[in-house]
Amino acid sequence: MMEKLDAILNYTLLTFNEEPLTLGEVLIIPLWLGLSFWGVRLLINLLTNALTRREKDPNIIQLTQRVIAIIAIAIVFMTTLSMLNVPIAAFAFLSGAVAIGFGFGAQNIINNFISGWILIGEKPIRIGDFLEVEGVKGVVEEINTRSTRIRRTDGVHLLIPNSKLIENTVVNWTLRDSLVRGTVTIGVQYGSDCQQVKDLILASAIAHKDVLETPAPAVFFQDFGDNALIFEVFFWINSKVDGGLRAVSSDIRFDIDRAFNAQNIVIAFPQRDIHIDGTLALTRSPTRL
Repeated sequence: MMEKLDAILNYTLLTFNEEPLTLGEVLIIPLWLGLSFWGVRLLINLLTNALTRREKDPNIIQLTQRVIAIIAIAIVFMTTLSMLNVPIAAFAFLSGAVAIGFGFGAQNIINNFISGWILIGEKPIRIGDFLEVEGVKGVVEEINTRSTRIRRTDGVHLLIPNSKLIENTVVNWTLRDSLVRGTVTIGVQYGSDCQQVKDLILASAIAHKDVLETPAPAVFFQDFGDNALIFEVFFWINSKVDGGLRAVSSDIRFDIDRAFNAQNIVIAFPQRDIHIDGTLALTRSPTRL
């Protein structure tokens, strides 16, 4: 029985470069590939967990995963060819075709691939950064070989080619820190006590728990508007998302409205005076039964 099995496994399917390729060698390849990729995944998971426990930068973790994966694929490929007794020189003829294909049809792919490595190495954009790209705001979730995945503020995922992030203007709100400046504009009616208005607005900004003491909030008398005296308050918060600034601005507006109502300060609204030349006659239409 064993002799028959050995004879079957040693049966020569074909001869390549004067080297026989047996049935056993063909059958062992799927097992070898399965075990190899399982081992690589296990190694990557172990390293990822170890780096995560040490609170390493997510960008370093992703770079480590990618480098290990590329090295492992190269090793598995070379070993598989060796098991099949296929020399590397047999694929030399493919290099010209691959080069021509890259030259004519893969320019964008190569551009995005190189841009992805630049993003990971130079770190102008990192995982977790809050970006604004072509009017779209979102948090970077993953930097891949071809594109970067961003989760917009409305929850929709957006895939942006890496070359766009390198070549175009990108606003990174959290490149150096998470400081974000907010602004609230208020118009009060003419005749209001301007100093009192300034004090109430400043108190509302300072009282909010998320507004930073340094840089301190500041209130400015911006302009004598057509319908109101215009005041503006500037404040700083630590925020990584657009919604954080909106929430703080909304809270400050609510507090300003309560403070103004308590002091009988009127928030102005557009008004117009109409002047009519000539005589205006008012007539009363007859009552209909």
